[in-house]
This record gives sequence, structure tokens and C-alpha cells, in this order.
Amino acid sequence: MIIFGTKGYLYQLAILTLVCDRCGNPAAHTLRKRVTKFTLFFVPLFPVSTKYFTQCTFCGAEQKVDREQAERLLAQGAGGAGGQGGEPYGQPDGQRYR
Repeated sequence: MIIFGTKGYLYQLAILTLVCDRCGNPAAHTLRKRVTKFTLFFVPLFPVSTKYFTQCTFCGAEQKVDREQAERLLAQGAGGAGGQGGEPYGQPDGQRYR
């Protein structure tokens, strides 16, 4: 019997001050990276997908950004009061096994 599936990891890359597209407030936004990895016998082997998004801390709205935008925002945040270093936090972002 072979057990395989996916496991998600959520990394907080930076906290930036941006104007929210939804509520229009200049508020802190967290820049996050979600990586889904293929697992075999509950051991993560290689990444299947990587997605970047920002989340407004005022209204909670999420906006998906591409890799280039995320790198620009990260570089912009490194110049000011900076990010969190990219360490995972909380529980894994959903687990599926077959």
C-alpha cells in the first residue's frame, strides 16, 4: 500500500503598508506564499504549486499576485520596516492523502 498526497505550507514574507483595493484604506497587508508539496508516506518531496497573495489586515480581503509582483513588493518592503523572514506559521494549509 502506497500512501501519497499533498501538504500545504504557508509562509509570511513581509508586512507592507498598501492601499486596499476593496476598502480603500491605507492599511498593513501581509505578503504570503502558499506552497503545496507532493508527499509520499507523509514525507514532503517536491513542490507542486506556489502561489503568492496579499491580505489586508483591515478588512481581510485577499488579492492574488504573481511571482514578479511579489518579488517587487518584497524588495520594496526590505527598504522600509521589514518583513518576517519567510518562516512558516500556524498549521499546514490543508492536507489530503489517498
